[in-house]
Amino acid sequence: MKIIRKLQLGVFTILILSICFCITSFALVYADVSVENNLFQTGTVKINLNDGKAIINEQEYIFEPGMTVEKEFFIENQSTWDVYYRVYFDNIKGEQLADILDADIFYEDKLLFSGKISELTKVNVPAADDELLIKEKRYLKIRIHFPEEVGNEAQNLTISFDIAAQAVQTKNNPDKLFD
Repeated sequence: MKIIRKLQLGVFTILILSICFCITSFALVYADVSVENNLFQTGTVKINLNDGKAIINEQEYIFEPGMTVEKEFFIENQSTWDVYYRVYFDNIKGEQLADILDADIFYEDKLLFSGKISELTKVNVPAADDELLIKEKRYLKIRIHFPEEVGNEAQNLTISFDIAAQAVQTKNNPDKLFD
């Protein structure tokens, strides 16, 4: 009789615990499923740099000491938010000439970036001081100068490079950090 009583109590306890487990599971699933209208959307960062067209075409110039070339190009913010941006040289081939040529990038009369081509790379160039607003198209000017004092050591040197831009959203990024 005692064994039957213990068995009945054990079965009853298992039944109660099973019911509690089912109710708890249902409550968790229902709470998880019943939360509505919590939508999250991420933004996009997209920059148009001169419609992908070369700013300085290959074979367009033969540089010589004292020569300065100026070209205009644009950067356009096609992102869903205001961005910080930077313009830099990438895929540089011809390190000797890259260490000689000076490059300046302007927005109107404001100097944004300045240095030797070899210095103005993605890892060295900080963000421009100002923001590029949503849908804003900004016309920039690049000036490349071959210093007069360079002698014969620069003869027959070649250089090739890409002019690139990178952007990052301004929201929640007060330090203008790029990834």
